[in-house]
Amino acid sequence: MRFISFIRNNVVGIATKNTDGTYRGLMQTDRNFPGDVTSLLQAGAKALTSAGNLLAADGVIVDPAECTFLPPITRPEKIICVGLNYADHSLEAGYQVPDYPTLFARFPHSLIGHETPIKRPRESGQLDYEGELVAVVGRQGRRIPKASALSYVAGYTAFNDATLRDYQFRTPQWTMGKNFDGTGAIGPEFVTADEIPSGASGLRIQTRLNGEVVQDANTSQMVFDVATLVALISDAMTLQPGDLIVTGTPSGIGMARTPQLWMKPGDICEVEIEKIGVLRNAIEMD
Repeated sequence: MRFISFIRNNVVGIATKNTDGTYRGLMQTDRNFPGDVTSLLQAGAKALTSAGNLLAADGVIVDPAECTFLPPITRPEKIICVGLNYADHSLEAGYQVPDYPTLFARFPHSLIGHETPIKRPRESGQLDYEGELVAVVGRQGRRIPKASALSYVAGYTAFNDATLRDYQFRTPQWTMGKNFDGTGAIGPEFVTADEIPSGASGLRIQTRLNGEVVQDANTSQMVFDVATLVALISDAMTLQPGDLIVTGTPSGIGMARTPQLWMKPGDICEVEIEKIGVLRNAIEMD
């Protein structure tokens, strides 16, 4: 199943995508509104399936052109990002390939949806793109064995981890450069794991800036696969339904190019992941 979250006429809605490519949804004001994706994940896999069936049967046609896309997961408790998870990217950024995941946090305030502009802050001109796969946690777990880790993943979506490089490298910690308002684009759809190859492995991931391909790789090239990430992260913290694991970007970032390539107002950046979809955002000044 494929879900979107959106706002129409100042009311939140949820919709599922039909096989013909149309969306059917319900609004928060509707009597039979099933809840947002986060609450459905918290209620369990059966609740998510039931909601998808309800939306397909009783929902009304939703025209995306009349809506504002929200992040498909609107209330994540945790956003755990993985740096240096493609070997070629580690090398282009001047690092050795890690033997343990390089983890950092994003915060929910930075998230925006599909077709919502990424903000380039007035404080910096070094706004870079990073196309990434997101694994969405589906159930609570701590110290999860790798062998069962994928059963804790409810589905996947796409991410643009837009980064202010000068702020990222002002300190050894990356928090500032990764958390400017309006820089974490995610979506458009949350795609349940049953529609994706196991662990979302073997999927082409591509980033395009103004139509030019700037990143082109495959999720099978990740240094740490999704199961490994779930297992290792859960050693330290209890994963909760709706938590996001942003799994890292491949090579081709603007910082590593000669001359360096920064996103600027008026640009269009697209992240496309095979079987998941295309996340598209314009760039505008903040």
